[in-house]
Amino acid sequence: MFHSLYTAATGMTAQELNLDNIANNLANSSTDGFQSRRMAFSDLLYQSEVMPGAAATQETTVASGLQIGLGTIPGSTEITQTQGDLTSTGNPLDLAIEGTGFFQVLLPNNQIGYTRSGSFSTDEQGQLVTADGDELQPAITIPANATNVTVGSDGTVSVTLPGQTQASQVGQITLASFSNPGGLEAMGNNVYIPTTASGEPVVGPPGGSTGLGTIQQGYLEESNVNIVDEFVNMIVAQRTYESNSRVVKASDEMLQQLNQLVQ
Repeated sequence: MFHSLYTAATGMTAQELNLDNIANNLANSSTDGFQSRRMAFSDLLYQSEVMPGAAATQETTVASGLQIGLGTIPGSTEITQTQGDLTSTGNPLDLAIEGTGFFQVLLPNNQIGYTRSGSFSTDEQGQLVTADGDELQPAITIPANATNVTVGSDGTVSVTLPGQTQASQVGQITLASFSNPGGLEAMGNNVYIPTTASGEPVVGPPGGSTGLGTIQQGYLEESNVNIVDEFVNMIVAQRTYESNSRVVKASDEMLQQLNQLVQ
């Protein structure tokens, strides 16, 4: 009875964090390239009154034992690896990845970041950059007088210049994949950085032998957040929190009766 107060409290704390995660998913339901996260929980330590397999007599053992759990804890937030819908924008510098992979961008600290958001534009030097000014890697420069920009599904970037009838290739977009994308660290602004859990990036051209996705020019990948699922998860979290709060109330009432017996 005394443990039930603290056990139920762990459940309430866990659901508070779960609701925070759901709120973040819903807040980013319109963020291009955003990948939702799912909260995973783990049970805590167990108090063993009777160990499973303990000797009952000289010839028999306890079949299942008697173990009382002490609650739950949020174990991780796992990235949902599903493709978001592709929306046509008509902007030749908007690029979407259909399949596996991340764009590579150069962060202000000279570290390579990885993103699914392909909303690019050109800076004053003509280089392709994100909305935050992070340069696409490998760097690609679009001539200022280019009349047409074409990005192939294999990442080949070509431009048409005045007075020319044939397009000229100016760069090659490469993508990166990870053995465990769920181990990437989110830095905000739709950017991830690798960790020991994610493994080293495998870099290659889109649609290559590495199994990377292809590039779709003039499209953006929408967030993969399923709003209906998130609302259902929110209701489940609310009801679970409510159930744990009732356990706290029931434990309090039992303790109150116990105190009255003592008096």
